[in-house]
Amino acid sequence: MEKRRITILGSTGSIGIQTLEIIKRHAGLFEAEVLTAHRNAALLIEQALAFQPNAVVIADESKYRDVSEALAAYPVKVYAGEAALAEVAAWNTADIVVSALVGFAGLRPTLAALRAGKTVALANKETLVTAGALIADVVAKQKGTVIPVDSEHSAIFQCLAGEHDEAVALYLTASGGPFLNTAAAEFANITKAQALKHPNWNMGAKVTIDSATMMNKGLEVIEAHWLFGISADKIKVVVHPQSIVHSMVQFIDGSVKAQLSLPDMKLPIQYALGFPQRLPLPDAALDFSTAMTLEFFPPDMQKFRCLPLAYEALQRGGNIPCAMNAANEAAVAAFLAEKITFPHIPDIVETVMQQIHYTAEPDFETIEQTHTEALQIASKNMEKIWR
Repeated sequence: MEKRRITILGSTGSIGIQTLEIIKRHAGLFEAEVLTAHRNAALLIEQALAFQPNAVVIADESKYRDVSEALAAYPVKVYAGEAALAEVAAWNTADIVVSALVGFAGLRPTLAALRAGKTVALANKETLVTAGALIADVVAKQKGTVIPVDSEHSAIFQCLAGEHDEAVALYLTASGGPFLNTAAAEFANITKAQALKHPNWNMGAKVTIDSATMMNKGLEVIEAHWLFGISADKIKVVVHPQSIVHSMVQFIDGSVKAQLSLPDMKLPIQYALGFPQRLPLPDAALDFSTAMTLEFFPPDMQKFRCLPLAYEALQRGGNIPCAMNAANEAAVAAFLAEKITFPHIPDIVETVMQQIHYTAEPDFETIEQTHTEALQIASKNMEKIWR
């Protein structure tokens, strides 16, 4: 395999940091081309000094001077602003673009990378949730390739490799998060600290809260629909507390293929960077000489209301998934700021989905407008709660 140059959109987040660990481990196969951060200038500077990329981007323009001065003595170009993210994502100097930005911010640069014909290792769920039809259209025109980085979608991607027949069902496994065995009546007392303690995975704050509400799994259902062209009724969620089976695919003859591994995000990241070649990952192998139990059962759709709301958004289509996603982003941010309670998150999402202006076939501008409008509706409804 020839050496591949990697652009990381969101290098200071959890996925970005682990991507850099893989680049360091396989320095003969990968090198950092561009690193970007939202506002964590200190870590971006540290990463730039360690990996010497061609360029860095700090989206928060107020941090530009700090980054520029720190890297002035090094051959690293420094850019700032949201527009610069889309520009560097399309550079022809990179072989793979890792889209690891959190939230709606990942949409524009991911589209730019795909339109430039890039291979995108996609770790940003919101891109496909908010604009799946737009992304699918770009990919269909052979303007780029998407390789999923989410552990569940990577598992499905791996299970489908080499198959000639379509899947009849996809099974997305869910850990159930920290409140799998917590009664719904106790949800109002859940604290931020409790919600941030995921039993199996070490992730960023936003995705950890999404896992606690199971909105994370709802986003993945929508993502799976666009990635694999499977209808919502054939995408099932199965609770699997051990997080060893990362997803499963069922075929017409009844056979089910599953991908198993320890819960470590470096495996799907590395698989995306090296595809179609597999690379060694020390200490990642399962030990079948030790007894283990693997459990599977259906999710509680009444207790975890975000999951059925995501199915509803996918079935309604148009700009509803975008509105749902924006409402969730706003509600999760408010919960992390300790302004609303845990059960308020699905309340806000449902309200926004009911009140948003519906558009059946949104273009990019409509998606942006929907995102803004949904945030405004969410804010107005949360102000009533704060009072």
